[in-house]
Amino acid sequence: MTEWHSTVTPPALARLLRTAQAPAGPGHPVYRALARQVQLLLTDGRLPVGTRMPAERELAAALAVSRTTIAAAYDALRETGYLHSRRGSGSWTALPEGSRPPVDALFPVPPEGAGQVIDLGAATPPAPQPLFTEATARAVEQLPAYAQGHGHYPTGIPALREAVADRFTQRGLPTTPDQILITSGAMSALVLVFGALLRPGERVAVETPSYAHVLQALRNTGARLVPVPQRRDDPCGMPRWDLTEWRQVMRGAAPRLAYVIPDFHNPTGALIDEQQRRDLLAAARSAGTLVVVDETMAELAWRDPALQLPRPTAGLDRAAQLITVGSASKLAWGGLRVGWVRAAPALIRQLAAERLHHDHGTAVLEQLICAHLLGERLPALRELRLGQLRAGAEALLPALRERLPQWRFAEPAGGITLWVDTGGLSGTAIARAGERTGVRVAPGALFGLDGAFEGFVRLPLTVPPAAAAQTVERLAATAELAAREDGRGWAGTLGTAAALAV
Repeated sequence: MTEWHSTVTPPALARLLRTAQAPAGPGHPVYRALARQVQLLLTDGRLPVGTRMPAERELAAALAVSRTTIAAAYDALRETGYLHSRRGSGSWTALPEGSRPPVDALFPVPPEGAGQVIDLGAATPPAPQPLFTEATARAVEQLPAYAQGHGHYPTGIPALREAVADRFTQRGLPTTPDQILITSGAMSALVLVFGALLRPGERVAVETPSYAHVLQALRNTGARLVPVPQRRDDPCGMPRWDLTEWRQVMRGAAPRLAYVIPDFHNPTGALIDEQQRRDLLAAARSAGTLVVVDETMAELAWRDPALQLPRPTAGLDRAAQLITVGSASKLAWGGLRVGWVRAAPALIRQLAAERLHHDHGTAVLEQLICAHLLGERLPALRELRLGQLRAGAEALLPALRERLPQWRFAEPAGGITLWVDTGGLSGTAIARAGERTGVRVAPGALFGLDGAFEGFVRLPLTVPPAAAAQTVERLAATAELAAREDGRGWAGTLGTAAALAV
């Protein structure tokens, strides 16, 4: 369970409840409808697990119902595991036991199994050809000159640091190579940052949903995660940051770090505008919170190449404490384990020193390949990759709408992931059914805290156009199998939730 309890006020909860469709009717008492609405808010992440609920009398006044109705709704939630209470301490939201998804859903399918299994768990594109082969050949030509030395570059080879710094500068954030540390992928960069700057028990504010591997990396440090739900004004619209919630968390939890993905968020695909970024940085600056910005997807504006992208977040508030992490994996290739950290030179030196205890540096050959791809070949690389993603999306999204019309999603402007509301079917049930139908699916609960987002799945936008129809047909068969086995809807996966059905 989450270690920090936010508090939802009666008016705020009343507004949220109006967005969760579970009407009362003949044979369905109001208290059961209210309990079902709270359940829906929890499982799609709009009400964080661990939120302290209003007192019965206060919520009754806000909803204009009797206190007896609220007490009965709370009792129903307690009986089914969605509410925990302690005398004298109040009640806070929870999820039932047994709601954890398969932990291996994001493991890539080994090459030898790729012919039998459609892998929708790993959102990674193939290498961009012929650019990758050309860059590799040039890197091999240069490698002998580096082979004369020890080969250890704790901060990265100069050519790649310069290429990454130049790209930041081109995007509107003047950067010098001494502000760049090259790592073995973005996850390596984040683990290094978390290990150097976090102590066990310190709080970290995270968007929910968020990138599953980063959530686990933070848990591994002993951090106490503070969830901040994204806001959706339209159930089918693209989410954005809820600055009211962020300010409350910054003031109330005083997190040491905040981890955000403002550029084509993984998994939702959201692109945060500059004003929201400024507002978040102002709140973090007031709270003394260090912001870690993940820009792994920042170059992937595939829907409209002419889209005016926000400037890098680090350039919007120079007074804020901020670290930027990026990667070549999505734009170039996942097999190139190259990422980077952009921060103040003093912190870069500190991180390089910390790194020596477990990692002497990224492979020189991979850095040379990246230096070519991110240097003079960057325009061609972006054009190739964005064209592939655009073509894939243009084939996949219409097929999903036609074959699975009950599944809802907001079409992103970029990135590499699609966040899909499965219309009440358990994402975990779909993932388990996929083990038999030959499709690997990442259930939404992997991207939340404590099992939230059970009614979602994440799909990659890297499906080749020629494979889109077959992929969606297999998804549809998987959904049908999951629905038969989970006949009460996704609540059945949680075991005891059937009592809340209306």
